[in-house]
Amino acid sequence: MIEFLSALDQIMSVTHLTYLIAGVLVGLVVGIIPGLGGIAGMSLLLPFLYGMEPSVGLGMLMGLVAVIPTGDTFTSVLMGIPGSSSSQATVMDGFPLAKKGQAARALSAAFLSSMIGGVVGAIVLSVFILVARPVVLAFSSAELFMLTLLGLSVVAALSGGNVYKGLAACGFGLLVGAIGGAPATGEFRFTLDIDYLYDGIPLVVVGLGIFALPEIISLLVKNSAIASSPNKLGHGLKQGFKDVFANLPLVGKSSIFGSLIGAIPGLGGSVVDWMTYSFAINSSKDSSQFGKGDIRGVIAPESANNACASGSMIPTILFGVPGSGAAAVFLGGMLLLGIQPGVSMITTHLDLTYTIIWSLALANILGALFCICFTRPISLLTYIKFSVLTPIILTLILFAAYQATRSLGDFILLGVVAALGVMMKGANWPRPAFLIGFVLSSGAENYFFQSIQFYGYSWFLRPGVIAIAALIIVGFVLPPILKKRQQKNDVKAEPTPQETKKDNIVKTVSLADWGIIAIMSVCAIYALVNVWDSSMLTKAFPIIAIAIILFSVVMIVSKYIRVKHTRIPSDLTMNLIYIAGFFFIAYGYYLFGFITTTFVFSLLFLKFLAKASYLKSTTIAICLVIFLVTIGRVMNVDFPEGLFDPYLLSAIKTFI
Repeated sequence: MIEFLSALDQIMSVTHLTYLIAGVLVGLVVGIIPGLGGIAGMSLLLPFLYGMEPSVGLGMLMGLVAVIPTGDTFTSVLMGIPGSSSSQATVMDGFPLAKKGQAARALSAAFLSSMIGGVVGAIVLSVFILVARPVVLAFSSAELFMLTLLGLSVVAALSGGNVYKGLAACGFGLLVGAIGGAPATGEFRFTLDIDYLYDGIPLVVVGLGIFALPEIISLLVKNSAIASSPNKLGHGLKQGFKDVFANLPLVGKSSIFGSLIGAIPGLGGSVVDWMTYSFAINSSKDSSQFGKGDIRGVIAPESANNACASGSMIPTILFGVPGSGAAAVFLGGMLLLGIQPGVSMITTHLDLTYTIIWSLALANILGALFCICFTRPISLLTYIKFSVLTPIILTLILFAAYQATRSLGDFILLGVVAALGVMMKGANWPRPAFLIGFVLSSGAENYFFQSIQFYGYSWFLRPGVIAIAALIIVGFVLPPILKKRQQKNDVKAEPTPQETKKDNIVKTVSLADWGIIAIMSVCAIYALVNVWDSSMLTKAFPIIAIAIILFSVVMIVSKYIRVKHTRIPSDLTMNLIYIAGFFFIAYGYYLFGFITTTFVFSLLFLKFLAKASYLKSTTIAICLVIFLVTIGRVMNVDFPEGLFDPYLLSAIKTFI
């Protein structure tokens, strides 16, 4: 009870509220931009956590992760473009309502139901923390290692049409996360004798590279506004509130269901919206208007989305196993703040756990209120040409990446990971599986080492380990069986557009697929050779990751050999050209420094690619420089100076 009240006092402090509101505002903006989602947005915030008070930093993170499912409603309703994977079902009835002139009704209903769902999710989280406490305390390192494998297996099994792609991505993430010193022995692995790699690869760079840059480049290739044509908000703001209160039972059921689904690692928002949308249809007496503009088709998925964000915190906080991609970045944020998830979160750090819960509830309330009050001006952001926003967002990403180690190597690594992200996106490889594997790598290896140290090689005979291993096997075996049974029952049914798309992905192979397979195979073979002469504790865990990769690659190749059709993604070449341009910018940092290159790049990009006026281009470029200089002084950051910086400064002083 003392911890509960202490957490309440903490979140009501001015400092905590300020950072919480900042996280909420950033989350809303990130949610509006389709494709970015919580992973990229949270990756942007990670560098700012260095040196923060843990409770304050957690408040900022929770403010962001709680409201992204709220912010992405704007594009879903106004344009029919899902802001993220968790808002796909909202499009089904939200966009038809907007076409009928009832966008305001759909938005207000979505925001209020999101707020209720988020609060319910926070309540479920707090109850689960109390109930699960004795269970968590009984877990040893062996069970925690198996739980990590369970989380990875679920992510892999739910990674689209090809489970082996999910396994390979998870294994590759585990292997990349093992770069640097081995926690058990301190021996270094996979460093290529590059000083930058001896401390391992920073999470910030991986998160930004695998998600943020590929999505930005994808939007930039289209070179258009997020919205192709304006869609008026219309009327019905108050009616949306009435609709929610008229369907409170549906809101409650969807919220609880979303919380439970979010607690299962790997499921998350990518499926919970469709599951609750289907539930709303099946539980309705009259489902004839679903897909044509039924308000219940907006209320159900929006209630579940925000509750799901709270549910994903359950395995993240209690076991250190992220329930989603965004939760994986949140887990990285906890580690940056010096907080170790697991038993300590319900013993010595119980006050921080309640701070997370209170922050979740408050962030959902604030996010909904902001959206309702600023619906009209926020909706106008969707009509800004994305190429105008690109220099601003790219500068923020580069600034965030540089905070990882404050080395030029951060920029080079960011480009390399971004190239991998572009290829994975183009070939429909599950990037969240890679990220979750990377985040869990260090913790999984520690648990693995501790299990051997404490129990020898008999740890896998423990009852808890056997039970979790059985769940892993069921997780792989049961879904294919159920899928085949469903296919037999639906032989005469016409395939849905999503099923058709998945079938096309399975039946076609792109050059990006073969490129990823080659990269993973070469890296796995190099890693095997690199650790072959190392001690057993140094090479045991990497060999597990290598085995996962090679097994998955063999299965993928054996399946692709029978595929006759080959296609090249139309926009993949252009995306890779933009990646090459990114390396050119990074080289500019080396020659001319961060500030000078940012100003020149922004000015030229806005003028010649975004077709902005000289005044507009110059104003934005100057504002970016002012922002960088200001934030650099506040955070005590020394930006990289180029080879010619002394000459430039001398010329400027002479001119002045």
